Amino acid sequence: MPTRVWDYLPEYASERDDIMDAVETVFRSGQLVLGESVRRFEEEFAASHGARHCVGVDNGTNAVKLGLQALGVGPGDEVVTVSNTAAPTVVAIDAVGATPVFVDVDAGTYLMDVSRVEAAVTPRTRCLLPVHLYGQCVDMDPLLRLAEERGLAVLEDCAQAHGALHRGRHAGSMGRAAAFSFYPTKVLGAYGDGGATITSDEAVDAALRRLRYYGMERTYYVVETPGHNARLDEVQAEILRRKLRRLGRYVEDRRAVAARYEEGLADTGLVLPVTAPGNEHVYYVYVVRHPRRDEIIEALRAYDIHLNISYPWPVHTMSGFAHLGYGPGSLPVTEELAGQIFSLPMYPSLPRGVQDKVIDALREVLRRWS
Repeated sequence: MPTRVWDYLPEYASERDDIMDAVETVFRSGQLVLGESVRRFEEEFAASHGARHCVGVDNGTNAVKLGLQALGVGPGDEVVTVSNTAAPTVVAIDAVGATPVFVDVDAGTYLMDVSRVEAAVTPRTRCLLPVHLYGQCVDMDPLLRLAEERGLAVLEDCAQAHGALHRGRHAGSMGRAAAFSFYPTKVLGAYGDGGATITSDEAVDAALRRLRYYGMERTYYVVETPGHNARLDEVQAEILRRKLRRLGRYVEDRRAVAARYEEGLADTGLVLPVTAPGNEHVYYVYVVRHPRRDEIIEALRAYDIHLNISYPWPVHTMSGFAHLGYGPGSLPVTEELAGQIFSLPMYPSLPRGVQDKVIDALREVLRRWS
């Protein structure tokens, strides 16, 4: 069978009974929308991150979008973030009518270069949106200080960082709110779409609950503030409840896979992931770097190994965001990385034999150029 960067079937085989029981639990509950499973998952997910509140939504993009709206971000505002991210981060900013302002990333960790953020802040800046990318956190303390000094909100994008820690603090526990995706590939993934926004701010929580339910608060027929239909599904919530109990094991298994890569690829010329000081990495993806990236990916196809690039096109270079005016060279580190980074297979149930196949193939291909 082809080797790909992600495969849920081994995990499903081992967890099938629990997944099917979750589905049966919901179907027998008599309530299919915003019922007991969503309520319990919200309580448990918030508690696991040291937050007071969690609002389950239908996907990670809306988790960011509704988070921004609940923080008061809207037309005319600017949000400082990065271009080395999945497009939904920026799509959500655009969807609320705000303008994304990009800063470059660190060449070692590929995370937001926080030393560049203050220069990007203008009188129109309303929010800082750090992206905890690939499984580890941005250096948050300088951002939090800057936000306090300038009166800015901080919304953490934690779509790729379930279970990650930064100086002992959970990803998602440091800003005023944090957005998560439960897309199936994530460290905590559903069997379909899903997302959540967490906060310890009562006003933000109340706004999020209105926004995900058409803007209604007290009754189905009264819209308090125009909102959306962005509810987390009961079935996905119950599945996520079960999987949340296994999150620690998923993270341990991912770290074991990463350790085997580090040992097997240490002397190949690949630039391997760097964990920033104070971080505990969860390896949502295992991103490596090489100037001959495209040739490597093509060569591995002969071994029936199909790799992925996260991400080949920085958001600021996409035609849909050309109006922002970021020309070639405006974010040099981000642009250089886009031509060199690629992802190796990474998931908790990755068979050792499959990983060995990838390591051996990479070593063989890279040996030709040494």
